[in-house]
Amino acid sequence: MLKAEKLDQVLNRFNAVQAELASGPEGDAFVQLSKEYAELSPVAGKVQALRDAEEERAGLEEMLADPDADKEMTALARDEMDVLAQAIEALEDEIQILLLPKDAADERNVILEVRAGTGGDEAAIFAGDLFRMYQRYAESKGWKFEVVEATESGHGGFREAVANISGKGPYAMLKFESGVHRVQRVPETESQGRIHTSAATVAVLPEAEEVDVDIRQEDIRIDTMRASGAGGQHVNTTDSAVRLTHMPSGIVIVRAEKSQHQNRAQVMKELRARLYELERDKLANERSEERRGQVGSGDRSERIRTYNYPQGRVSDHRINLTLYKLQQIMAGEGLDEIIAALITDHQTALLASDDE
Repeated sequence: MLKAEKLDQVLNRFNAVQAELASGPEGDAFVQLSKEYAELSPVAGKVQALRDAEEERAGLEEMLADPDADKEMTALARDEMDVLAQAIEALEDEIQILLLPKDAADERNVILEVRAGTGGDEAAIFAGDLFRMYQRYAESKGWKFEVVEATESGHGGFREAVANISGKGPYAMLKFESGVHRVQRVPETESQGRIHTSAATVAVLPEAEEVDVDIRQEDIRIDTMRASGAGGQHVNTTDSAVRLTHMPSGIVIVRAEKSQHQNRAQVMKELRARLYELERDKLANERSEERRGQVGSGDRSERIRTYNYPQGRVSDHRINLTLYKLQQIMAGEGLDEIIAALITDHQTALLASDDE
């Protein structure tokens, strides 16, 4: 049940922010107030709609309590009361969700990492399929999808693929994608038509700002080496590959693109993101081993979702959701349905914990 005092606080703060903006603030004050206005505006609008509906209901109740009221008008009032009751219940549900605690990282850009797990070449092919699925999904959302590194394995597969995704709130939409994804299908190289099970791990890291994590120069070591391609052949003649080691955490990141400067910037960006995510997990008590809580070991048995090609289905095991839309999901266009269900499940869990 929504408390009137809490709703009053929302409306009062919204009106105060509106008044401050009208006074013409400048610089950081304007930016901060504009951000708060944008956050408060949706919930304030719903609260005002709820207040209007409650006021209308009070008027109808007064009419129904009047013994001298016209019978025809009374009948109309009863019908209107039923409609209002449904509208008020819906508004209260919407406001409850809008008032849920916000994840501070939801509006962050994302570093997406997809790696082949158990299953050899087929796992790498599946990792490539997943990576392209997220690329198509990002494009459908109008996000920028920048491939940072893709270590190919043949047949369109990737042993590892990393991308930066930027735009409006990609972490809020993609954060539930982290974990082990399992595929069941007949590989192209399978002559007997047997179904194989393979796995790939997905890690979705919110991009961290420099102010989020304190990285001391004495805690990192950066080594440069000559980048090499498949079969050990040199891609170029300069020492362009960069390996960064963060001694306190044991995190090692290697990037080998054409520009050493770009590699250095990218490994520092990824280090900040990983340390930021580790700190978030530590505060939430969700992980005791570095990164294991997010991606697991890559074993087939540790999975959040299964993609079954013979049956054309995708099953998310966390919420017992099965959709027979595999092709649409792999094309990126059907992924929204799974993500929406995961977000709803998360909101339901938050509402339940808030009631305790």
